[in-house]
Amino acid sequence: MNRNSGFLLAAGAALAAAAVVFAQSGPPNHAIDITAAQIQTVLKNAPPAVDQQLRVVDMGSYNLAVGIVHREPTKNNGGPVRGIAHAKTTETYYIVSGGGTLVTGGTIVNGRPSSPDSAVTKVLNGPSTSGEIQNGRSRVVHVGDVIIIPEGVPHGWTNVTDHVDYLSVRPDIDKVLPAGYVNPDIKE
Repeated sequence: MNRNSGFLLAAGAALAAAAVVFAQSGPPNHAIDITAAQIQTVLKNAPPAVDQQLRVVDMGSYNLAVGIVHREPTKNNGGPVRGIAHAKTTETYYIVSGGGTLVTGGTIVNGRPSSPDSAVTKVLNGPSTSGEIQNGRSRVVHVGDVIIIPEGVPHGWTNVTDHVDYLSVRPDIDKVLPAGYVNPDIKE
């Protein structure tokens, strides 16, 4: 599978997930599309190794955020893994291209909370803590894999030899993310 077909599959997966959610809740009363072309545009314009929120949709009783993340090769291969844990949001990753070793669980030591004014807190994930992960579970992930990371669970990457791109779907029960947000690169 090439990079473009992976993005098409990821966009389809996001839309399918959104369709299920729309069928079960109130607002909005129409589907929200995120096209493969929009995802490509955001990735093309983003700095390397960056998490980019695509949209945050008010679903009535919660918000639903969809982002795309590109990670460059890791430099910590074999060393300590730095990671992050989100206090208020769960993430579901769908790997669209590349791969590497994802470390989840364990604990974050010497953690540093995200600033209340940072993009991490205000747009991407809500309040979070980053630091070194100890005693986490490591596994190699590949294109097509889906990983669900509950709120509060540390997660980080190692052994990314080329890159890893993944769609991140974030249900936001506490509505800490900005409903109505649309990435400026895809704003209509």
